[in-house]
Amino acid sequence: MTETRMNAAASGRMASTRRAGAALAAIALSLTAGTAQAQDYPERPIEMVVTFGPGGGADLMGRTMAQLLEEPLGVSIPVSNVAGASGNAGLTRLRTNPADGYTIGTLISLTVASWASGLGDNAPEDFRVISVVQSSPSFLFVPASSPHQSAEALFEHAKTNPVTVATSGYGTQDDVTLKLLADAGITMENVPFQAPAERYASPIGGHTMAIYEEPGDVAQFIEAGQLVPLVVFAAERHPAFPDVPTSAELGVDISGLDNYRSIAVPSGTPEDRVAILEDAVAQAVQSEEWQAFCEKTYTCIEPVTGEAAQAMVGDFRDLIAEQLSQ
Repeated sequence: MTETRMNAAASGRMASTRRAGAALAAIALSLTAGTAQAQDYPERPIEMVVTFGPGGGADLMGRTMAQLLEEPLGVSIPVSNVAGASGNAGLTRLRTNPADGYTIGTLISLTVASWASGLGDNAPEDFRVISVVQSSPSFLFVPASSPHQSAEALFEHAKTNPVTVATSGYGTQDDVTLKLLADAGITMENVPFQAPAERYASPIGGHTMAIYEEPGDVAQFIEAGQLVPLVVFAAERHPAFPDVPTSAELGVDISGLDNYRSIAVPSGTPEDRVAILEDAVAQAVQSEEWQAFCEKTYTCIEPVTGEAAQAMVGDFRDLIAEQLSQ
């Protein structure tokens, strides 16, 4: 081999080595940047979008969770109430904000049910569920002054006279339940309220005859003797209200429509940031403060995360759609 050829070959090997080295350096830099990005998040406040107005169950959950997340995340979590359209107004804000982990929000089954009814333009694939943290069956409650102090008496009255019921809105599982009762000849008239406080006060003030609600959301009125639970829409009696019959015991089997609440982010949020949020929520629900809160509101569950949490959203929408099609 001539000296010129030897020099050319050596130069080629050196260039190849330099290219390989540059490629490895680029990969290392990319991995370092990714690690740094994960370590830097979060570096500013994270907004919590509560999809219902102040004072309701979703609001209390969102505010409690926001407070408990501040310590593990190391930043403040300001709460924004964006109410309307059975929670869809707030979810639209969550969905359209940047998917960067700096906007989280409440996603509850009541809103998922509304999608099956054609309300809003949101869909399960628009969101990534961080964790389902609460769940509770709903009841029919009447005021203490009601002449119908048993479910049998209320249902008998509703067979010939419509019973006005305060609900969270049209297209929700409240609405679905009342329609299923109507199919059984028990006429219930849906009276929707956007503001939770107005809904809770409605039967007590005589504006409606009953209210469809979870016990935790009206716990203060139950404890004060202002609201009386008549029937629970669940497969079994509620352990905290053992004397209250299920709808199935009264001849109308309505169950599986429990109201669950979750924390979610927009779809496309980076996986490393999702993992950080999942860990923070896991720490929050294990705290003494959260356990006291969920016990007081009858909503304690083993949190659901990952693919199982994501599936709950799609499955519930499909369940409501099936109920509405019957």
